[in-house]
Amino acid sequence: MKLNFYNMQNTSIKNWAEDDRPREKMLLKGYAALSNAELLAILINNGTKDKSAVDVAKEMLAAVNNDLQKLGRLSVKDLLKLKVKGIGEAKAITIGAALELGVRRETADRKKDIIVKSKDAADFLRAQLQYKKQEVFLVMYLNAANKINHTEIISEGGLMGTVADPRVVLRKALEHDAVRIILCHNHPSGNIEPSRSDRELTQKIKEAAQLFDIKIMDHIIVGEEGHFSFADNGML
Repeated sequence: MKLNFYNMQNTSIKNWAEDDRPREKMLLKGYAALSNAELLAILINNGTKDKSAVDVAKEMLAAVNNDLQKLGRLSVKDLLKLKVKGIGEAKAITIGAALELGVRRETADRKKDIIVKSKDAADFLRAQLQYKKQEVFLVMYLNAANKINHTEIISEGGLMGTVADPRVVLRKALEHDAVRIILCHNHPSGNIEPSRSDRELTQKIKEAAQLFDIKIMDHIIVGEEGHFSFADNGML
């Protein structure tokens, strides 16, 4: 017998008809059979007096225009600011943790031990940085065989930009025995074209690196829609 949502007194998923339960549906049909709302409902676990967990999930998705990338950029505090009834701190933490695992899985899938072309670095960097709400400057440190010795976020800024100190970039290169460097930062705005300050900073770091026989292989700007490579565009 199907559950009558208009007369329900307890909206916990465990009290739904079996074919209405996302967990059971996942077991029977697999992950792909579930909608985004149903997957989110599993994390939410139970709804409110008036709404099922799926209804709460749909409300949360509607608050971000059903944009999973936008949802993935939200912190726990941001999730709470959506003011979705039924989402308290504990559930926001659970959702945030699941979203972060998704980001880390994508990053791990795209990680390369050896960089052959700009896309190798860009795919990994985009997976790591595209959900950041603030601008982040990251550097990949490589040896002479293009093997990654170390990757580190050098600075984090606001929505409009960040500043990377060339001295910090090069000190880290010496610490990690790097002879080649790939610079990277994200543009939260989505526009991946380099700004004047991006070009000036790249040149400044390049000139300083030459004093230590360190080569700047690329400067990659990443965004939700793709990446821009200084090397591919003849700007190094």
